[in-house]
Amino acid sequence: MIYILLLIVIIGLFFGPQLWVKHILNKYKTARPDLPGNGGELAEHLIKRYELQDVKVEQTEDGKDHYDIVAKRVRLSSYVMNERSLTAVAVAAHEVGHAIAHHRQETVARLRTRYLPIAMIVQRFAVLMLFAWPIVSVLLRLPYTPALHALVVIVLGLLTVFIQLAILPEEWDASFNKALPILRQGRYLSSQDLPKVKRILTACAMTYVASALMNILMFWRLPRR
Repeated sequence: MIYILLLIVIIGLFFGPQLWVKHILNKYKTARPDLPGNGGELAEHLIKRYELQDVKVEQTEDGKDHYDIVAKRVRLSSYVMNERSLTAVAVAAHEVGHAIAHHRQETVARLRTRYLPIAMIVQRFAVLMLFAWPIVSVLLRLPYTPALHALVVIVLGLLTVFIQLAILPEEWDASFNKALPILRQGRYLSSQDLPKVKRILTACAMTYVASALMNILMFWRLPRR
C-alpha cells in the first residue's frame, strides 16, 4: 500500500504542475466578445503605450508563446494572437511584460538569457552521457559501472532543473509586476475577471517549473546492462 501511495505522490509531483498549467489555460479559453480586443491587438497596443522601440508582434507555433530578446519580437500562437478570451489577453500581457522589463534593462530580465543557454547545454550533455557512456567505455576499454552512469546522468538532470528554476523570478515578474498591474490599472478587464486572470498568470509563470519537473523523467530512462 505504501508503495502505491509513493507512486501516486511521485506522479503528482512530476505530472501535476504540467496538468494544472494546461487545465488553467484551457479553462479560460472561452470566447469573450465583450473584451475590447484579442491578444495580438492588446500586445500591439501595449507596445505603443510603453514606447517599446523596435519591438514587433509575430505569430508563432501553438504553445510557443515567448518574447525573443535578441530579435525584439513578442511571438504569440495563433490562438493568443487572434482570439478574444481571458487566456489570450493574459498570455499576451505576460509576454509584453518580458519586453517591458528588457526595455527598462531591469536585472530580472537577464535571468533567462543568463541561465537558459546553460540549462540547454547541460541537458544536451546529459542526453549525450545517457547514450554515449556505455559506447565510450567499450571503445576506451574502461570498466562500465551502471550505478555510476545512473548517478552522473541523474545529477546532470537535476542540475538542469535547478538552472531552469532560477528563471522563475523573471516569469513571476512578467506576470505579477507587469501584466497584472497593467490589466488592472488600465481597466482592460472587469474586476470580476481579475481573480481568473491571476490564475492564468500564475500558470504562465509556472510553465518553466512544470517543464523542469517533466524533464527529470527523461533522466530516468537509463540504459541497463
